[in-house]
Amino acid sequence: MGKVKTYYTKDILKLDLAEQMGYRDKINRYGWGELTSIESGKLGGMMRSYMKQHKWES
Repeated sequence: MGKVKTYYTKDILKLDLAEQMGYRDKINRYGWGELTSIESGKLGGMMRSYMKQHKWES
């Protein structure tokens, strides 16, 4: 049996936001490394905005 991946809350948020932004298919096919720096920056900015709005701890 393979290694089990443990997802944390921020991972789930990142995947959810990536899906909303239309990057989920690209990530599933090629992995996170294939996102451009602009796409990664937008995703990180959205995460930061969401976390700030909902008063999450970093």
